[in-house]
Amino acid sequence: MTATSPGTSPSDTGPSDTGPSDTRRAADTGPLAPDVEGVLVVDKPLGVTSHDVVARVRRIVGSRPGRRGKRKGPKVGHAGTLDPDASGVLVVCIGRATKLVPYLQASQKTYDARMRLGRTTDTLDNDGVETSRTDASHITEEMVCEALHAFVGDIEQIPPMVSAVKVDGERLYEKARRGEEVERKSRPVTIHDIVMADFEPGEQPSTSFLVTCTAGTYVRTLAADVGDRLGVGAHLTGLRRLGSGRFSIEDATSLDTLQAMAEEGTFGDAVMSMADAMADYPAVALDEEQAALVSNGRGIPATGHDGPVSILDPSGALIAVMRDRGRLARPEVVFN
Repeated sequence: MTATSPGTSPSDTGPSDTGPSDTRRAADTGPLAPDVEGVLVVDKPLGVTSHDVVARVRRIVGSRPGRRGKRKGPKVGHAGTLDPDASGVLVVCIGRATKLVPYLQASQKTYDARMRLGRTTDTLDNDGVETSRTDASHITEEMVCEALHAFVGDIEQIPPMVSAVKVDGERLYEKARRGEEVERKSRPVTIHDIVMADFEPGEQPSTSFLVTCTAGTYVRTLAADVGDRLGVGAHLTGLRRLGSGRFSIEDATSLDTLQAMAEEGTFGDAVMSMADAMADYPAVALDEEQAALVSNGRGIPATGHDGPVSILDPSGALIAVMRDRGRLARPEVVFN
């Protein structure tokens, strides 16, 4: 139930595949939506891992295990893990769009979070073992609001032990399974905004808040830090991702709806083009001659933009992602 850092799975404690039965199902029925490429915005439900979502999309598009560990069919991957007990926007990339994962998962996130004060757990969320309990009935709405606002801006966070950060070559959550706890280095993140949505007083008050933050922010750590600031402790009890970059919950489609669309032959209607998916980044359109050079891995005159730039051919299709290197823009990703 955390915001995730790029390329990590912060608390999917060993995301599991869906097993041999799924492989047999794919072999028996065949792909429902072959030759699909682009980006899906999935409304991930509670109780499943991000990997489970990817596995279901793989069945739809016909991606299956092959010999020597190589998959047959289009690649499928996700941009920014959500824990099993978190729901909301999960960006899933299909085919060549999987090359865009580093760019899509690096974007700003928005969460609807709920925490309970006066109780702490070893995982900083509702599923962990209780480590302390305190009467927090003296905590008021104004006190919580002030504590939340204290974390707006550039802050440092220590990754939780249930995160996928590697220490000595091993994921922290693997160490946590064995009951180990190791020293972790703090990491810089930015909280752009926090708005408290409601407050329920009591011995263990409950409050919900909307937070907009950079990729890599652990919302469970934020909740625990707010509890520490108030002197009563806290843990996260709910998390829903409302937005990831340009992708919002209003754009998201449930897994059941995606399955139904695949069976009806309309699955492609839910898939966003790679160019549209990269709309958060500046774009440069090329003529046919320049587009041919870029498609062959050649550079072009510097674009004048700072950071990644989407490169479009005359039809508006994404053919590369480039970055200025001195006088030239050099390709980082090329779609031949």
